[in-house]
Amino acid sequence: MIVIVAVVLVPLIVSFWTSFTNYNLTKPDTLFNFIGLRNYQRLLGNDEFWWAFGRTFLFVTITLNLEMVLGLGLALLVNKITYGQRALRTIMMFPMMFSPILVGFQFKYIFNDSIGLVNNALFDLGLINQPIPWLVDGTLANFSIIFAEIWMSTSIFAILLLAGLMALPKEPIEAAKVDGCNPWQVFRHITLPFLMPFVYIAMTIRSLDVARAYDMIRIMTNGGPAGRTELIWTLMTRIGYQNSQMGAANAMGYVSIILSIVFTFYFYRKLTAARTFMGGAQ
Repeated sequence: MIVIVAVVLVPLIVSFWTSFTNYNLTKPDTLFNFIGLRNYQRLLGNDEFWWAFGRTFLFVTITLNLEMVLGLGLALLVNKITYGQRALRTIMMFPMMFSPILVGFQFKYIFNDSIGLVNNALFDLGLINQPIPWLVDGTLANFSIIFAEIWMSTSIFAILLLAGLMALPKEPIEAAKVDGCNPWQVFRHITLPFLMPFVYIAMTIRSLDVARAYDMIRIMTNGGPAGRTELIWTLMTRIGYQNSQMGAANAMGYVSIILSIVFTFYFYRKLTAARTFMGGAQ
């Protein structure tokens, strides 16, 4: 309990207090300059923050849905394999074992416009005549970050959904086949409803991680070009550590918690509904 209080509770209380002050890292005495809700009021009119908030919401939505679809497809394919499945499950876990910083450096090299593997491959195939600015163009930079995030984390969905498939009882599937159901009908009405609790558990876990995305974006683009890939956490670190405005940065942090709470609450409600449906209440 002492360790938890020292490591979690005290920093939480301090950060919450500083969100009501104009605390500046270069002026320690400002830690006690209470200014009330002024930091939060300024956020309401801060276009830079709301653009970052909107990009974070869009980033979380796109990434989670693509990871879920790809993870489900991967789990269904691996579940069909009868020989070497353990080895494949181990291989699937490799991307999630890498540090986000390492993944950021890896994809920063892959999408480099001059020496990157993607552009060199496209040149060799004769598909392009000039380099594509993957990390310089705003739209392409966002695509590159989303691609890297999906590569690193799709295996989480695949592993959880594969566990659900392995726990799926065989009797309903066999009965459906006897009744003349085709593979799509079996998947739509038996397999998918059974997997939905696993899907929402994975969504809840991943929504918290993706909403706090920082390391990989910091390495790949550092929020550029011109802030087009800046999310909430990269903006917070820039305001807090580069501009030394820690009070304003902590206020951003507590407002951004709303995003995590919204996603968590939504997926929790969906998880409860899915469990109720599988229990025969509906």
